[in-house]
Amino acid sequence: MARRTLSGVAALAAAALVMTPTQASASPPGSKDVTAVLFEWNFASVARECTTTLGPAGYGYVQVSPPAEHIQGSQWWTSYQPVSYKIAGRLGDRTAFRNMVNTCHAAGVKVVVDTVINHMSAGAGNGTGTGGSRYTKYDYPGLYSSYDFDDCTTQITDYRNRWNVQNCELVGLADLDTGEEYVRRTIAGYMNDLLSLGVDGFRIDAAKHMPAADLANIKSRLTNPSAYWKQEVIYGAGEAVQPGEYTGTGDVQEFRYAYDLKRVFNNENLAYLKNYGEGWGYLKSSSAGVFVDNHDTERNGSTLSYKDNATYTLANVFMLAWPYGAPDINSGYEFTNHDAGPPNGGRVDACWQNGWKCQHNWPEIKAMVGFRNATRGQAVTNWWDNGGDAIAFGRGSKGFVAINHESGSLTRTYQTSLPAGTYCNVQNNTPVTVNGSGQLTATLGAHTALAVHADRRGC
Repeated sequence: MARRTLSGVAALAAAALVMTPTQASASPPGSKDVTAVLFEWNFASVARECTTTLGPAGYGYVQVSPPAEHIQGSQWWTSYQPVSYKIAGRLGDRTAFRNMVNTCHAAGVKVVVDTVINHMSAGAGNGTGTGGSRYTKYDYPGLYSSYDFDDCTTQITDYRNRWNVQNCELVGLADLDTGEEYVRRTIAGYMNDLLSLGVDGFRIDAAKHMPAADLANIKSRLTNPSAYWKQEVIYGAGEAVQPGEYTGTGDVQEFRYAYDLKRVFNNENLAYLKNYGEGWGYLKSSSAGVFVDNHDTERNGSTLSYKDNATYTLANVFMLAWPYGAPDINSGYEFTNHDAGPPNGGRVDACWQNGWKCQHNWPEIKAMVGFRNATRGQAVTNWWDNGGDAIAFGRGSKGFVAINHESGSLTRTYQTSLPAGTYCNVQNNTPVTVNGSGQLTATLGAHTALAVHADRRGC
């Protein structure tokens, strides 16, 4: 039986207080809103990448995988089954984590931590975590006991039932009672410890499985309540819990964006993207986190992935050029086995070796981070499409992009709002001339793009 430290009346009063939404950040704070999600990279490798690639390319944030001590095993998902809140997972210890944060900050890159606070581990029996902590599924000595978990100990079965979704167990993981005072205080303590090490924000794993009021309460206890806050709330038609419930606390990951992008790029026409975002019924741009894929969706096939090659590249080019939401670039590793953990235990010696895909460093994708930074705040202008899979649009007087997803090459003259001059097509580092009427003429090969912006006036 989960303990309660507040009477029913007091609990209702407290809930009313914390449910008042605070003003969420309109995408990550600062002038650079692109996050490189270095999935299962160890902290030493992340630190080096901040210095060599992320900072120079203009990435505003790096997101690191869960740092807490977790169950043992080589599978990637062991990182999502914490057994304590010590920084003692596969990716590095507390010193390595602190060094990573400091190094990334020195490179101008802020740090977001994938944070697992909905649950602890699954399974039965005794275990020893990656940092030596002993535990059982409902007992984590010095942290949580059976009283701190929800009473429902069966798996979630009905997503149309709010109570079932938020009180029962996600794939058998011990579900913390986040309505409980002690649990809220303990989770906030973990997050405050990360903040003390310089962390700038959090991605809240499995946020959908915790009431929005519980998360608001936890956030209110942070030493920096305005820390960036991005919540995983997967949209499901007809489900009881919807993403819009969580926007008062921070950004929410807009899964529909990624799902629909796959369908449009694979089976429909890019011309349909003319009003992509809020025009499609999505969350407001100012509270949406967007992505082409993430570590879950690339494995379950619900979105595009690195296996889609040029189509995947063009989808990322579009996302970075289009002014909706705050974009994540998923950067993981090759896999044939859904459960396979990171190569070399998370150590990345070099991009594109030992299975590391480094999508954040693909030249066509990386170049668009600078495009996005240069065009921030500019409206879409000069939209053009051929009714099919060739589109082009400007970002005011700061940039212009054309995408040819047709099976053959395309030559045409585009109208832009750019000042006359010579620019660099950052997709292939070739010069592009804009005449006095704002026009540019270009030939795009099949499944390629052109992108020019005001910060690159020559190659």
